[in-house]
This record gives sequence, structure tokens and C-alpha cells, in this order.
Amino acid sequence: MQNGTILAGAAALALLAGCQKAEAPAPADTTTTEVPVETVPAETAGTGEAATDPATAPHRFANWVGKWTGVEGMYVTIAAAAPGKYKLEMQSDLDTKGTYDGEDSEHGIKFKRGTEELSLRRGSGDETGLKYLAGKKECLIVKNGEGYCRD
Repeated sequence: MQNGTILAGAAALALLAGCQKAEAPAPADTTTTEVPVETVPAETAGTGEAATDPATAPHRFANWVGKWTGVEGMYVTIAAAAPGKYKLEMQSDLDTKGTYDGEDSEHGIKFKRGTEELSLRRGSGDETGLKYLAGKKECLIVKNGEGYCRD
């Protein structure tokens, strides 16, 4: 009887060892071309199309995209274009409305309006020098007396 118990115990151990091997995870498939998510910049994670779509391509000031309001109907609408580039639709005074090409620069989005080299930079409503924008926190300034804010 003792031999039967030993054989039964050995058989049980062999079965358990076999079960453990069957439950082990399969080796990773090395033929896949996916890149681990942690190595993909956040702007391009996902479908892989982001790197070629200008609207989702990397832009230093991507969070500025959208409409910003100034005084007396003035505004700037910023749209993402090619990487590091923007389209600015702007009503900068009562007589000047236009579309301008902008690009990333050290402190903001630089663009040319007429013969002037200008730049949109982050600031506050108080820094615009415009009474109507005073107290606003999220603003873009072109120059003293010209700025645009989000409410």
C-alpha cells in the first residue's frame, strides 16, 4: 500500500508540473511592428497618422489654437498648420483684417503683418494696456495696446 501512495504522489506531482507548463505565458511575438507606447511621443501615440496630419502634428503652442478676443470686435483665430507652423486669422484694428502665416519661436508665435515682424506672446489682460482686458489671466499680446484673451 505504501508503494501505491508513493506512486500516486509522484503522479500527482507530474500532473501539477505539466499544468504549470501549460499555464505559462506564450513567448512574445517578435514579428509585430508596434512600438511600445512609452517610446512614442504623446502627440503621435495611437493610429500613427498624427505625425502626418497637420492639425495634430507637434506644435510648441498647440494649446493656443482657437479663438482669442480683443476689444471692439478685434480677434485672432489660431489654427495649426504644418509642424511648428500656424495660420492666424486676425482683425487687429478697425481697418486691418487678414490671414498671416505664423511659426513657433522662442517666446510665442512669430508672424509678419505688412512690413512689421511681430509675435504673439503669453501675458495677462493688464499687460495688454487695454482697459477692457484688465483682470483677465489668459491672454496673448502682440504689442502694447494690442492683445487678445480667452474668458
